[in-house]
Amino acid sequence: MKDMFRLDGKVAVVTGGAGGIGEALALGLGYQGATVVVSSRNQQTIDAVAEKISTKTGSEALALAADVTDESSIQSLVDAVVEKYGKIDILVNAMGMNIKRDAFDYPLEDWDKLFEVNVKGTMAACKVVGRVMRDQHQGAIVNLSSVRGIRGYTGGNAGYCATKGAVELITKALALEWAPSGIRVNALGPALVITPGTKHIAEDPQLAAKYAAAVPMGRIGMPEDMVGAVVFLCSDAASFVSGQTIYVDGGLTAA
Repeated sequence: MKDMFRLDGKVAVVTGGAGGIGEALALGLGYQGATVVVSSRNQQTIDAVAEKISTKTGSEALALAADVTDESSIQSLVDAVVEKYGKIDILVNAMGMNIKRDAFDYPLEDWDKLFEVNVKGTMAACKVVGRVMRDQHQGAIVNLSSVRGIRGYTGGNAGYCATKGAVELITKALALEWAPSGIRVNALGPALVITPGTKHIAEDPQLAAKYAAAVPMGRIGMPEDMVGAVVFLCSDAASFVSGQTIYVDGGLTAA
């Protein structure tokens, strides 16, 4: 039996590829043999990620800047990938942001910013890449959700929770609508992960202990912890899996 988790010959696009989780996922796909196109708004940053993928994994990598909140920008990205490689087999939407505000005084402009990136950006990338996958009659999409997509949380996270709940249902709705076209749509649901944006938690022993204590496995997640689930969802091993969210959370959502 062939190795069902290998991605040799596959072309993968990773939006948000410059982020802590996005970079780890892009590297993971490269280690499994995929050609990886990393994208975000900052060309210099994704150039460095693409170079790292090529050097560390031996897989081909390409850096193409795009803004997921601008459909024409995504279309240009997709057109460039299809022109170069002739197809797109995998889309990983790894971009995301959080703006924490007290719900009594939540500025609606901040609410809109969150939905612009986390929700509109996810749907726009799915839509544009999905049309390519429809014409191929095959493809695998993984969206970045969160444990906050199914569990509320304090600390000014109402907006973030709302966007991730939306990503959960975008994932399920597209999985149903696009199944006849051979497109599988799933999601990754991390708990807290230490990235450049959350490294202050790891650097504060008391704060780190507080967050770790809430996780049944007793530690905070790292970007590398997310890789296996995404490789699985993008691979032939998950050929009958769609509309699901895998919560990589140390057991947090089991309670």
